[in-house]
Amino acid sequence: MYDVLIVGSGPAGYVAAIRAAQLGLKVACVEKNSVGGTCLNVGCIPSKTLLDSTLKSYQINHHYSDHGININKVVIDLDRMMSRKAEVVQKLTNGVRDLLKANKVDLIQGKVTKVSQGVVTIEKDNNIEALESNNIVIASGSSPQTLPGIEINNQTIFDSEGALEFSSIPEKLVIIGAGVIGLELGSIWSRLGSQVTLLEAQKEFLPMLDKRLSRQIFKEFSNQNINIILGAKVSEIEEMKNDSLVKFLVDEEKQEVTAEKIILAVGRKPNTGDIQFDPSPAIDELGFIEVNENCETSIRNLWAVGDVVRGPMLAHKASEEGIMVAERINGQNTSMDYDLIPNVIYTHPEIAWVGKSETQLKEENANYKSGSFPFVASGRALASAEDVGSVTVIADKETDRLLSVHVFGNSASEILQQGLVAMSSGMTSEEFGSVVVSHPTVSETIKEATLSMNSKAIHILNRKQK
Repeated sequence: MYDVLIVGSGPAGYVAAIRAAQLGLKVACVEKNSVGGTCLNVGCIPSKTLLDSTLKSYQINHHYSDHGININKVVIDLDRMMSRKAEVVQKLTNGVRDLLKANKVDLIQGKVTKVSQGVVTIEKDNNIEALESNNIVIASGSSPQTLPGIEINNQTIFDSEGALEFSSIPEKLVIIGAGVIGLELGSIWSRLGSQVTLLEAQKEFLPMLDKRLSRQIFKEFSNQNINIILGAKVSEIEEMKNDSLVKFLVDEEKQEVTAEKIILAVGRKPNTGDIQFDPSPAIDELGFIEVNENCETSIRNLWAVGDVVRGPMLAHKASEEGIMVAERINGQNTSMDYDLIPNVIYTHPEIAWVGKSETQLKEENANYKSGSFPFVASGRALASAEDVGSVTVIADKETDRLLSVHVFGNSASEILQQGLVAMSSGMTSEEFGSVVVSHPTVSETIKEATLSMNSKAIHILNRKQK
């Protein structure tokens, strides 16, 4: 009998398992595939590894000469690039295995087929095994979404996972979907020389951001030779002798583009369909398990975390939910602030944000103030030739508490964390603006953006506040 049995060993599952074990609970973690889940094996880590490798090649080809460094010819060894990616993944998965073992978590390799009241049924080595547990946590993650009539064959049409395993660089690449996954995959292959076209069904580009910022990002990706077509509804993919023909509609006008390879990057779906529940918790029409703010399902002692529940499908959100559930099982009153979950798109420059955009706040008739600072006015950004982008900080006009931070630029993911800590601490813009930061650093951009909302910025002209 276990105190906690966790279905899945991704960022939600293994983190929940380790935290529960730290609290003295007897824990088992069941995994049907590879330890570490999607993020570690076919998502976050391998994609970021390739993004880093390809960025280096792109910068050598396009930016090093500005620094007085001239290299006659860059040779891409895709096999070595892919093997390095595999090495990084292997090192981290081994690390997770070691952590589970060190914390005395029973790692069970098998497929969970049924979850009953206090009992989990597992298919393992062609045998059926039933394990009892006082608490069961569903952390089975997600898998790539598909489109009706388009079949993944991993020869010409790939999902986002297969797109990280190409054995050659495609001359022409079409990606269906210009969200987080599409933009990152487009960046990887564009940097290596592919002619990349992104087809996005929505008419707005990155609608979660302010239009001013999304326009700036759109322009930068266009400068990087990534062709983004908005309002493009794919109707058919026709296989030809050497290429595929992607047919789509833009405002009812028929258009088409040829591609050597096609990637579907249209989101992800929760992995709940293969598990039989008895009794079953409430599950919505999209397959998400319905939970309360503490990740409790409608069934007593059955919990669900990560990609199988509401909210953004982000590894860090999943991990924090895993910790929260482990501690609540142990009787602690732990909670999460879902308004302070950071988002990052690891393109170059990076895109990072937390909190609502100005557009959203305007729609809510919120009383707010904002300040911005461009990277082109940063000494550190200019010195490193990374001067594209800007930082926007928003605060409540009455209380002066920080509400959100939006960054497009080099090290955006790192800059954002400073604003996130300030928001989590309840800091005002006056308090945050008074913090002394090192010079020269790109961190000065967020300080100057905060100062500018109070007409105190030093290195740009202050605009008149409304």
